[in-house]
This record gives sequence, structure tokens and C-alpha cells, in this order.
Amino acid sequence: MVAVGGIANGAAGDKGGGYPGRLTWYVLFSSFAAAMGGLIFGYDLGISGGVTSMAPFLKEFFPSVYRKEELNQSTNRYCKFNSQVLTLFTSSLYLAAFLSSFFASTVTRRFGRRRAMMLGGAVFFIGAVLNAAAVHLWMLILGRILLGFGVGFANHVRKNHDKRHRNLHFSFDQNSKELTLLYAVPLYLSEMAPYKHRGKLNICFQLSITIGILLANLVNYGTAHISGGWGWRISLGFAGAPAFLLVAFAYFLCETPNSLIENGKYNEARFTLQRIRGLQVDVLAEYDDLVAASEASKSMKDVNRLQQLLQLRQYRPSLVLAVLIPFFQQFTGINVIMFYAPELFRTIGFKSNASLISAVITGLVNFFATFVSIYGTDKWGRRVLFLVGGAIMLLFQIAIAVLIGTQFGVSGAATVLPQWFAIVVVACICCYVAAFAFSWGPLGWLVPSEISALEVRPAAQSLTVATNMLFTWIIAQAFLSMLCTMRYFLFFFFAAFVAVMTAFVYFLVPETKNIPIEEMSRIWTEHPYWKKVVTKNGSPPEA
Repeated sequence: MVAVGGIANGAAGDKGGGYPGRLTWYVLFSSFAAAMGGLIFGYDLGISGGVTSMAPFLKEFFPSVYRKEELNQSTNRYCKFNSQVLTLFTSSLYLAAFLSSFFASTVTRRFGRRRAMMLGGAVFFIGAVLNAAAVHLWMLILGRILLGFGVGFANHVRKNHDKRHRNLHFSFDQNSKELTLLYAVPLYLSEMAPYKHRGKLNICFQLSITIGILLANLVNYGTAHISGGWGWRISLGFAGAPAFLLVAFAYFLCETPNSLIENGKYNEARFTLQRIRGLQVDVLAEYDDLVAASEASKSMKDVNRLQQLLQLRQYRPSLVLAVLIPFFQQFTGINVIMFYAPELFRTIGFKSNASLISAVITGLVNFFATFVSIYGTDKWGRRVLFLVGGAIMLLFQIAIAVLIGTQFGVSGAATVLPQWFAIVVVACICCYVAAFAFSWGPLGWLVPSEISALEVRPAAQSLTVATNMLFTWIIAQAFLSMLCTMRYFLFFFFAAFVAVMTAFVYFLVPETKNIPIEEMSRIWTEHPYWKKVVTKNGSPPEA
């Protein structure tokens, strides 16, 4: 019997040339609007590092860290910012976003898509206001937690219309049908885009994250110069702006044809598909494949799809990539740079303003390098960018470790640093950030969103985002303690992971360029290793 994931492959697969269709203005607008969801994630990713490097902020809420930095010049540079409470301020948002995904679907089912988004926007806005107005540490932490719940609630873009699931008990699979921002946007972009342009449009999500990070760095640099020491309040309060943009853009988005067909709206799905592919394009072949895939998916309606993903051998490659790609993405060490760029630059000897400028520079590099991926992912392929980016990241991660180790050693007691050292370190960090920005940054979201069969795609994407958020929180919470304990060896630690993940891509990640998303199941039967896993005794797996 043919695998469930392969049922939809007939029409397009027989043609051998994929589906017709062009990149319409409607798709461009929808992709741009949906990708703006990354702005809210990027701003929060970048804002906390700059704020926690501002002396007035540290003095008011983290006086022990302030004393280490300002009043004790002999303090070990590796340990100047080592405070679990300080890192809790940064990491609490990501823990809250991880936890909120487990029950946000209940809110969406009960109140509907638009009301859930409005509720999430309000929660996020309250969190931003609470942070901006904070006079006690608990207000800061609570505000960050509310921001995290806002990320979970405000960004649902799909609504479950299946009346058989009116009961509101938690189910991981039911939750996956109503995805949060980080679940939904990559899937939305992958399903809306013509397959030949899927890569570049999906990477718009990563581009909007880099815009958010850059905006946060610019805001931090500007507010740090406000006299009176209250500029950090503007930095934290401005976090409400991306939430407003997200809610505003969401009103103009339509559902994907895949989602409409899943909910029985066949005529609307065909009209939408015609609209997004071009009015003069014959979409019958693609439409028939989408319907066939949906029917196959419905055959699993009452089955726990997460359980299927975990147990059935034809889904084993999807499971491995859905977990390991986001895991490896966090262990590249990039969040060490983006979370704590100002602190890291101050740790290696920059002054406060110089560290903020350096963070702005890395933000600019991150933004512009993403365009390399937008151009190349559908032209050169995903694997090429993964492998080239991994090699460059490995080289410069080792270079950074050697430079810092040479100047600070194990004691971290260096006082006066030569100008050439600062310039070289910034250059190495920029090269590292650029490599991440065209490889593991965007492809870490793109590839997991496109490699799974339709019937398990939501569950696989749920695992991807849960893994990403969990390890984002772990890295954010543990980094400063790891830096204090491991010293410059920390960069060798991340370099080792970069080497492992590059080998992982070389041996186990197939090329998905120019493969229609409905035909993705066939890549496993053609891969040298995975074909041995998804088949048994040379025969296709059974459903």
C-alpha cells in the first residue's frame, strides 16, 4: 500500500514539471504581511541585550551587577554580568511563549480567530507598558512573561472549524491545528507560495526578524543617550509597536487553499488558488492534488498525529529534522551574540556606547546578509547555503575563541585592549553573523516547514517551534553562567556543535529546492540513507 504522504503526488508527479503559476502581487502582499509577524519576535530578541547594558537600568534593578561593572574594575571580565535574575529577565519571554503554546488553542476555539488575536495584542501591549513603567523587579519579570504570552496568543492565523472538537481539553495535535506566530507563518508562506519561489518568500519571515533585531539595536542606541537615565523605558515600551503592526496586517490575510480544503470550503479554495497563482493559470492539477492530500489527511482525523509522527517509519525523517534542525539552530551560538551583543562587547573591553554601536553593526550585517539567502535558496539550493554557512561559522567561531583566549586567558584579567583587537573581534563576529543570516537563520525555519507530509505537518511544526523556544530559553538563561565558568572555551563549545550540525546536513538533510510541497514525501525514498529507513525490505511503507 502506498504511504499516506504519497497519495497526493500523482498529478504533478506524472507531469514531471510541477504546477503552472506565477508570482502574483497578491502572493507578494500576503507573504509580506504574514512575514511581518517576525518583527515582533526579532524586536524582543534584540531589545533586552541593549537594555541590560545600560547603567541606569542595571543600577535600578540589578545593583549587584552594576557594582561589578562600574565600581570594581578588577572584576573578571568573563563574570561581570553573571546574574541568574538578570538572565531571567531576558529569557522569561521565551519560556512563556513555549508554555503558552500548550493552551492558546483553547482560547482560539472559544473566542474565535479575531478575538483571540485582539486578546493577545492587548496582553502583549500590557506587558510592554508594564515593562516601561516598572519600578520593581517583579514588574519587569511579569511584563516579559506577558510579552511571551502575547506572542503565543496574538498570532493565531488559523481557526479550527471542526465541530467534533468542541471539547476544550488539551491535545498536542489539536493545538497544532491552530498555530501561533512561529508555527503558522512559515507554514502559511510555504503553502501560499508557488513552489519555485517558496524559499525566498518563506525567508521573508527571517528577514522581518532581522529587521526587528536591527530596529531594537537602533532604538537602544538612541535611548541610551537620553539624559536622565530613563531611555530604557522607551526601549521596552516600544515593544508594543510590532504587536500593533501584526494585528493590523492580519486583517488583510486570506486563508491558504490547503487550510480551506481541510475545512471543506472547496469552492473558496479553488477561487483562492486561482487568485494567488494568476487568473489565466490552469490550477486544476494543483487543486486536485491538494484535495487528494486533504482526503488522505482526513483519514487520520481521529488519530493522534503526534503519535503517528513518533511511531511510523515513513515519518521518521520528518521527526528527526523537525527536532534536530531547531535544536542545532540554537546551538550555533547565534543567540549568544544577539541576546547579549552589547554585554559581550563590553566584556571584551568596549565602553557602553561603543558596545551599542557594535550591536547596531551586527544588526545591519544580519539584515543585509539575509538577502543572500532570499536570492540563493531557490537558485543554489538549501544544502549549499547550509554547508557554506556552516563552514564560515565554524572558522570564525574558532577565530573569536582564539582572539579572546589570547587577550584574556583563563583569568579574564585584561585591562587595556589594543584597538586592532577590538576591530578584528568585531570583524570576526560580523562574518559569523553574516554566515548565520544566509544559512541556519532562515533555513532553520524554512526546511522544517516544508519537509513533512500534509497529514503530520502541523504536529511536526509544533515540535519544531517547541524545540526552538525551549532551547532559546535554555541558552538565554545559561549563557552568562557558562561564559563565567567556561571562559573563552565557550566559543569552542559552540564551534563543536557547528561542526556536528554541518556534518548532519551533509549526510542527512536532502535538497528540497523546486519540489512542490505536495510531493515532498518522495525526497525520502530517493535519499541514500533515509530510503533505508522509510522502506522495509525494499517495499514502500504502509499507511
